[in-house]
Amino acid sequence: MSREPVIVFDGVCVLCSGWVHFLLKRRAADGYRFAAIQGETGRSLLVRSGLDPDDPVSMLLVRDGMFSSDTDAILSIVTNLGGAWRLAAVLRLIPRFVRDPVYRWIARNRYRWFGRREQCLVPAPEVAARFLP
Repeated sequence: MSREPVIVFDGVCVLCSGWVHFLLKRRAADGYRFAAIQGETGRSLLVRSGLDPDDPVSMLLVRDGMFSSDTDAILSIVTNLGGAWRLAAVLRLIPRFVRDPVYRWIARNRYRWFGRREQCLVPAPEVAARFLP
């Protein structure tokens, strides 16, 4: 596997796929690889991190063999965008035991609120190499 950080996301979730498109539009994806939880790599990474691939309520960031999930993963990615996005780091002042339940509430309701696709996100040819099987 690549030494680049990997973002594991729900490939059929409209919100999650939108997050990936958001990163791709900002060229933030240049430093990341992506793995849908429905794929072999994403599922394997979820298992290795201790998350249940059959009940994925968390996004996962794998960097240098370390796993970050929920709001820690999102804040790490967002602050890495640079510029004004670095201001999001102030959210780390909110304790994780407060941030993560809000994240998980949204994650558990994501299909109902944002929708679900019939198939996984299919990346555009120019970024397909960034996606892992």
